[in-house]
Parts: sequence; C-alpha cells; structure tokens
Amino acid sequence: MTLRRVVLLRHGQTDYNLVGRLQGHLDTKLTERGQEQAAAVAPRLADDEFVRIVSSDLSRAHETALAVAAAAGMPVSVDPRLRETHLGDWQGATVAEVEADDPGAIAAWRADPAWAPPGGESRVHVVARSMPVVAELDEEFAGDETERTVLLVAHGGLIAGLVCGLLDLPRSAWPVIGGMGNAKWAVVARRDDHPRWRLSGYNIGV
Repeated sequence: MTLRRVVLLRHGQTDYNLVGRLQGHLDTKLTERGQEQAAAVAPRLADDEFVRIVSSDLSRAHETALAVAAAAGMPVSVDPRLRETHLGDWQGATVAEVEADDPGAIAAWRADPAWAPPGGESRVHVVARSMPVVAELDEEFAGDETERTVLLVAHGGLIAGLVCGLLDLPRSAWPVIGGMGNAKWAVVARRDDHPRWRLSGYNIGV
C-alpha cells in the first residue's frame, strides 16, 4: 500500500453559491471571489507534493484545480466521475423554491442517502461512481515504495459522500458528515499497519 493520503478540495465560490441556488451538474463559473479563493489556497496545497491532481470536469472545480496545479508545477487530469450530485428538477432552484413546491423534500434528501431528487441521483449513487476513482489510483501506485498523496478537486456533496464511502461508514451515519465551505478541503489518510482510511481533517481552510 503506497497511496497514503487523499486530499479532497471543494471549488471556489460561484455565482450560484452567492445567491443560494442549487447547481448539481450545471456548469457554473467561479466569481471573482471564487478565483481569489482558488489563488489563495493554491500555494498552501502545492506544498503537499501531490503525485496526481484529478478534477471534476465541471468548470468551477477545474478552474480551482488549475490554480493549485500552476502553483505545484504539474498537470490536471479530468474525471467526470467527480461531478457533483445530479439534482434533476432542482438544478437552478433555491432551497426555498424547492421547499415551496415540495415541502419536506429537502429534509428527506439530507436525511436519507438513498433518496434522490426528481430526475436526479442519490448520494448512494454518487459514492458508487466516485469510489472507483480512488480505487484506481490506489491500484496504480500499488507496490511503489514511495508514499503517495493525491488531490481530488470536486464539489461539496461529492466530497461529503466520498469521505463517507472511504471511511466505510454505515449509511445511517452519512448525514453526520456535513457541508464544506468554498475552497476548503478534507483529508483521509492511512498507515501500513492500519490500512483503513481515517479522517484526518474536514472543512480545512487557509
């Protein structure tokens, strides 16, 4: 085992974040503030000497990843499996608008990882599509004598779900892993003598 740390970075602020609209797979852009956040976090994370930077293909994550990659002097790989949860009919709406149309739906979605918005996907599905990204990196570096750290740049819901999956938490416990601020990150790590992933930090920021 040589993949020792996975750092999961959420993208910077977008115009939808600013006004509280649900994004999902909508390809929103970073605001000026979001670009500043990405630039601020880049030198801090570049010090981690990642062997690979992998980003969601959505612009807000990819642009954030490019800022870190520029500071680290390395390229970015793109993987659509790191996209945010597809929110179906809710995409582009505010939480208040969803609640007005379907009272209780937001609470049900937040409480039950198997619950999906109309036309969207559940957190269970998000975890199932994103876990192989880490598994494939783990296999790629297996047998390498150097301990490796990778950076995944993605989205709040995806990161919360993927952390739950990597920690092998029971689904009933998934809602305890909450939201993450823009340009904040989580870290999971493990040791040779204790190969399960452990949560080293969550919602970390500069």
